[in-house]
Amino acid sequence: MTQKHFQKNLLIGFLVSLAGAILFSTKAIFVKLAFRETGVDAVTLLALRMLFALPFYVVAAWYSGRKDGSVKLTKNYLIWIIVMGIFGYYLSSLFDFIGLQYVSAGLERLILFLYPTFAVLLNTFLFKAKLSGVQLIALLLTYLGIGLAYFAELQTDMSGDGFYFGSLMIFLCAVTYSFYLVGTGRLVQKAGATRYTAYAMLAATVGIFLHYLLTHDICQLQLTPVLSGYAIALAIIATVIPSFLMSNGMKRIGSNNVSIITSIGPVSTIIQAHFFLGEKILLMQMTGTALVITGVILIGWKSGTTTPAEQ
Repeated sequence: MTQKHFQKNLLIGFLVSLAGAILFSTKAIFVKLAFRETGVDAVTLLALRMLFALPFYVVAAWYSGRKDGSVKLTKNYLIWIIVMGIFGYYLSSLFDFIGLQYVSAGLERLILFLYPTFAVLLNTFLFKAKLSGVQLIALLLTYLGIGLAYFAELQTDMSGDGFYFGSLMIFLCAVTYSFYLVGTGRLVQKAGATRYTAYAMLAATVGIFLHYLLTHDICQLQLTPVLSGYAIALAIIATVIPSFLMSNGMKRIGSNNVSIITSIGPVSTIIQAHFFLGEKILLMQMTGTALVITGVILIGWKSGTTTPAEQ
């Protein structure tokens, strides 16, 4: 590979990863707008999101299965992929959508962005990985940042009924997603990023559909054009496209660099929330955001923690 080609590859990898991170950050905006304009509940919106994303992941699973067909996946391995899918895309998404009914989009993204630090702690306590001084500083910075941003949020009129419950749901989302993150780091190499992500998404989709069928009467679903539009936007713009952009970015520039680039996510969400949802941007909130991003960059720089796709 020539130097010119290498630099071009790095530039493309940076741009596709940046685009993926920004598109992922639109999820909370679409969810909040859907709640506001349609009155849909979290489970229904989540089920519709997965319904419209399903065909793309079926095709990805089929194509990547043929492409990587020489690598046969064992029964136990497939079971672990299903478990990771349930944690990463069913439970975490469910907690996230429920929480977004009560907290701002900006705060949701900040709390959710704690998942790399949780992953480090899981690796430390479950797999006896050594916690370095840099990682310890990163943990302190991220939690201090969340504390500042949370305190700022409490001073606004957004801390109404259900604020603490919503915060807890987003926190649980970050915890369950960190389990997926740790498991993925140990499983993804055998299947390949695209096939692993597709299989995990398919497993989660089954779980979400079963949840919906057990808790809702499908005959009462009113699929209006507005609701369909938001569900399709969630599926395509905030899920499918960025997941494949991130996978492509990791192939080009590596997981360490991609994990650092995704730190743009909270800032992107806060800015979008200001313009599309009317959420306030506060100095203390931005200070907390800067601390969280600094901590996550240190985590990513030290350990390269990332995944094929965000939830």
